[in-house]
Amino acid sequence: MSLNKLLYIETFGCQMNDRDSEIMGQLLKQVSFEATDDMNAADAIIVNTCSIRGKAEQKAYSLLGALRKKKKENPNLIIAATGCVAQQEGKTMLSRMPHVDLVIGPKHIYQLPALFERAAKQKKGIVAIDDASPFRIPLFLPSLETGLPHKRFVTIMQGCNNFCTYCIVPFTRGREISRETGDILCEVSHLVAGGVKEITLLGQNVNSYGNDQPKETRTNFASLLRRVAAIKGLERLRFTTSNPKDLSDELMCCFAELDVLCPHFHLPVQSGANAVLKRMNRKYSIESYLEKVEKLRGYCPEIVLTTDIIVGFPGESEDDFAATMGLIEKVRYHGAFSFKYSSRPPAKSCDFDEIVSEEDKSRRLALLQCRQKEITLERHKEFIGQDVELMVEGQSKAAHGQWAGRSDTNHIVNFHCQETLVPGQIVRVIITEACFNSLRSTLVKL
Repeated sequence: MSLNKLLYIETFGCQMNDRDSEIMGQLLKQVSFEATDDMNAADAIIVNTCSIRGKAEQKAYSLLGALRKKKKENPNLIIAATGCVAQQEGKTMLSRMPHVDLVIGPKHIYQLPALFERAAKQKKGIVAIDDASPFRIPLFLPSLETGLPHKRFVTIMQGCNNFCTYCIVPFTRGREISRETGDILCEVSHLVAGGVKEITLLGQNVNSYGNDQPKETRTNFASLLRRVAAIKGLERLRFTTSNPKDLSDELMCCFAELDVLCPHFHLPVQSGANAVLKRMNRKYSIESYLEKVEKLRGYCPEIVLTTDIIVGFPGESEDDFAATMGLIEKVRYHGAFSFKYSSRPPAKSCDFDEIVSEEDKSRRLALLQCRQKEITLERHKEFIGQDVELMVEGQSKAAHGQWAGRSDTNHIVNFHCQETLVPGQIVRVIITEACFNSLRSTLVKL
């Protein structure tokens, strides 16, 4: 391939997709593709798709459709669709979008340079979604020339075995595959040696890391956390996402014993009603969930809890919704991502009866979000007066002329500083004001 080709990547969906996009960009850099923010100047365009919710899938298809004109104007333009929609649709996507050159599933992104070379030569749509062959997440040591200089995502596993009835992840990303522990430690060490200070370990359900490995040689997630936390130079460690059913006392204990493990836990509950959780196949009860919340707060009283909630799941009654409203009052989450249920074939819930009307779903979501917003502000006000250590993110996007930092509890905090700061730099502030989406503060010490 010739030098100085430009690559544009548009990413939809979760942090797993963000990380996959970073990997794809760095793999293609090795064969002379440079990243660009200008889609119109690109020689290759990747649309990294998400199918968890209908809106994200529609946006991806809309963008792919709009690229038809660009392909007509420039037949040498390489257009690739990657991610979960690509995995799910395969050849169907090519039939619908014949101007797309490559349809690539999540497990095949490591073959991207070779696939790009094939696409440039044969001028015919290529589909790479085969899920039948054994797969091992390869060791990939990312370049430090791209991405945020002070923090990175590190994938520790792919796929999911839970088959929640609303979710298509097991169908699009496959069954759980844990990455080799040594490879994870090698990547984290490589990043930290290059100046990265904060690492977030990624997986669809990190709590079940290692369960697919032989029992006699297995490393569980709590043990992995301890080994990563021991890497010299690492200042902050985070992870996402977790299924409550797999949350162990050993993992909870890590919040009390590992200084670099940030006191923030995203623990998706999805519903406050046992009947709904059973239909969702979540495999825990509200009682067991609340017991784990209490234990977590016992191990780490300052821990900040956030969650995911779905409203309007098939069969959700007004009493079920009231139970969810009661749950957020009891737990008092610092934040919640909440959504209206939408059918995502081939998830099992697509065949369920007792469909909740769009009107009821919208009403319930508005009530939930309004009350959670109030709770979030109340929880934020509890930080006023506290002396907090921040890791600088950069210039504030919301407060003009200010800097923004992130606390270990994962809050964005804005503050004034006359000096030029560097992302990753540690500063101390006193929290002075609480807002819905952030905190404000006064600088105490650089």
